[in-house]
Amino acid sequence: MHLGLDNRVAFVAGASSGLGRATARALLLEGCRVAICSRSSERIQCAAMDLAREAGVPDDRILPLVCDVSQESMVRAALERTAQHFGQLNILITNAGGPPTGTVEDFSADDWRSALELNLVSTINLTRAALPHLRRAACGDNPLARILMVTSMSAKQPVPGLYLSNVSRAGVQGFAKSLSEEVGVEGITVNTILPGYTRTDRLTHLSEALAERKGLSEDDIEAGWADQAALKRVGREEEFAAAAVFLVSEPAAFITGVALPVDGGAIKGLL
Repeated sequence: MHLGLDNRVAFVAGASSGLGRATARALLLEGCRVAICSRSSERIQCAAMDLAREAGVPDDRILPLVCDVSQESMVRAALERTAQHFGQLNILITNAGGPPTGTVEDFSADDWRSALELNLVSTINLTRAALPHLRRAACGDNPLARILMVTSMSAKQPVPGLYLSNVSRAGVQGFAKSLSEEVGVEGITVNTILPGYTRTDRLTHLSEALAERKGLSEDDIEAGWADQAALKRVGREEEFAAAAVFLVSEPAAFITGVALPVDGGAIKGLL
């Protein structure tokens, strides 16, 4: 299938590692020019060099940016820099790390505010900063304008011990669905993608925390996650990235307002 992404411009947040990095790599392989961001200058520069090498593309196809997505001024500057550097912006992929694990008694009011800033408010700020550029891309000679928000399976099926993520990710779902109704008439699609248990550094840290709390081994924790999925395994980063790239592609032009789980069948609801 031809995805129509050659020379399109994408901005991928939280792309120094994990699902963001895997998605940036897949976009580069499809011919996109890609801006990636992280809070760490060293990590994002290293990621850019590695991605260019892995995808076999020139260094100028990828733009590494330092950006704390919880800071509105940095978000606006990063999106503006992307549009100026590449001449346009077609695709926004919002993404941020997961908040800490714990039970309801473990978190202060500041913890709740921090989680909402990290996962919900950052998504809103990235979207607001990108919309003027996406609107121009939607009405150009070769239109394509996509917003994809990375949330979590916890937005549909709350995960025990992930209170902060359960609440903040669900907020992103509400924002995405509302936005899809508003900008659909302009030709901009808005979707969310809900990863399940996928082998990333974040999953390793989560298994370590849960193993310590429950007095189990990390292998036992991972086996329990695998057993929840219909496919009886955890996912791979490239499997998530393949689904993400399709949702921002040309053939996905009639898909909007959708929350797509990429979870191996872990979510048990009918819808």
